Amino acid sequence: MSQRQVLQVFEQYQRARTQFVQAVAELAARPQNVGLLQSAGVVSLLRPLLLDVVPTVQQSAALALGRLADCNNDLAEAVVKGDILPQLLCSLSEQNRFYKKAAAFVLRAVGKHSPQLAQAIVQCGALEMLVICLEDFDPGVKEAASWALTYIARHNSELSQAVVDAGAVPLLVLCIQEPEIALKRIAASTLSDISKHSPELAQTVVDAGAIAHLAQMILNPDAKLKLSQLIVNAGGVAAVIDCIGSCRGTVRLPGIMTLGYVAAHSENLSMAVIVSKGIPPLCVCLIEEHEDHIKAAAAWALGLIGRHTPEHAHAVAAANVLPTLLAMYLNTNSSEDLQMKTKKALKNILQKCTHLPALESLLHDAPLNIMKYIVGQFSKVLPHDSKARRLFVTTGGLKKIQEIKAEPGSLLQEYINTINSCYPEEVVRYYSPGYPETLLERVENYHPVF
Repeated sequence: MSQRQVLQVFEQYQRARTQFVQAVAELAARPQNVGLLQSAGVVSLLRPLLLDVVPTVQQSAALALGRLADCNNDLAEAVVKGDILPQLLCSLSEQNRFYKKAAAFVLRAVGKHSPQLAQAIVQCGALEMLVICLEDFDPGVKEAASWALTYIARHNSELSQAVVDAGAVPLLVLCIQEPEIALKRIAASTLSDISKHSPELAQTVVDAGAIAHLAQMILNPDAKLKLSQLIVNAGGVAAVIDCIGSCRGTVRLPGIMTLGYVAAHSENLSMAVIVSKGIPPLCVCLIEEHEDHIKAAAAWALGLIGRHTPEHAHAVAAANVLPTLLAMYLNTNSSEDLQMKTKKALKNILQKCTHLPALESLLHDAPLNIMKYIVGQFSKVLPHDSKARRLFVTTGGLKKIQEIKAEPGSLLQEYINTINSCYPEEVVRYYSPGYPETLLERVENYHPVF
């Protein structure tokens, strides 16, 4: 037998192995094939191929195992029981980036199903290898490792502590400083899943310096809800509020913007800002700062806090900030941006506000384009609150409503009509402009009969 014929045997064997693992990887991508592959004993067949001399075969075998483990808990357990993980991690640090990403995918697929499977990953020493991958030059390897770590850490505090003990947090903080958006997001998500379980874990994230970088990330339009949730979970809101209260000028701006972006995402996150006493320092910024762009940022943040529900709006209105916002909007010396931001903030807050004393504080000074939001809220509350209706008369609110010159058929006029329908006709007429003069004329023209 010639040398050529001998080599052909090995070449055929290599092609067969390559074709097999690639075909299995493709089949495993379709859930309908998984049962057949499992019954054919595919996991045990793929296991030795993880140590194949051909890198392509190794990578395809790891990819196939990851896809299988991702499908269901049984296959993930089969991967663990088949001693796949130690073989997968063997010489991982010396492998190329494609294999590292495939191996991290397997760990992620196994660890996502249950705390028990995630614990099996920890016990086989995978955390140390994943942390090494976080230091890799290739951002794709870092991203894959971070994905695996987040699926482990999210289960419970013990697994999160294991991730912390492996030294992942400082490297994840470095990852959120990388230019790749996808890597930033998953690194932030991993830090969030670590910090959510306990104040101690959250403090670990804070101590690693994550908050300062996350505060900058939250200003990026590509940032997502997860970043805001992380800042809240890690106690970052209180730190940002302290920063705003302890400094002056432009240094305050990132903190103000951070509170606004956090509050914008959801009712719960906005309430976290309120509970952390974030409204008073924002009001202070609005009043004491001299630069219009800082005032505009504070107004914008307050509007985002108060826009969610009546409770949120009440919290902002109770700080007596609405008259200040209105005064800045009406001030001709205010910049165009400040006028626009204060108008938007007023609209956001007023459309949810049912705190009538705060609404009445604006009733006598607001222009028509703001008045419609104020009157609209009165038209929602007064029909259902007899005490509020009485108070609205005694404080001069009903009289002011009659003085508003609304366009016939306009939304503002509809609101006024709704309010007027809450009172007897003679009461509405009594507070209408010109009625005292009409009454006096009737007195003068009245001729008593004796």
